Amino acid sequence: MKIADRTYVAIDYTLTLDSGKVVEKSDPGQPLEFVCGMGHMIPGLENAITGMEKGQNAKIDVEPADAYGMPREEMTTELARTNFPKGVELTVGQVFQADGPHGPISFVVREIRPENVLADFNHPLAGEHLHFDVTIAEVREPTEEELKCYSEEGCEDHGCAACK
Repeated sequence: MKIADRTYVAIDYTLTLDSGKVVEKSDPGQPLEFVCGMGHMIPGLENAITGMEKGQNAKIDVEPADAYGMPREEMTTELARTNFPKGVELTVGQVFQADGPHGPISFVVREIRPENVLADFNHPLAGEHLHFDVTIAEVREPTEEELKCYSEEGCEDHGCAACK
């Protein structure tokens, strides 16, 4: 069976940046699982694996526009230092989580000023060229439970990309 929209896909992968730094990697025996074409994977990766079959391997380069986009200035903002926990020593590059209107959201400290902190809410991989080494571990029709993960009903967290 070939990968197409609405097929269950499991991939073993390693994700690196231009620098060669490994950003993510699936654990042995625990491939990343998702239903293709449901909007839970970056478009550049989904497009590149479409048509592949179980056992195939590919090295895939994804441009920022087909991944997390370019960093946007409006995604950075100043936060008062009083918003941070007392006693925490702030450092540039530190990651925090805040409550957003749709649940938790992460941000990175970009600059520390006397009264404020410049917080960057862009995705950490925004602007990055992504390099995937992918092996297709499984391709099949999704179960009803797997499709339910992508509906408004949602699902129980069983490790698929939709649950996260």
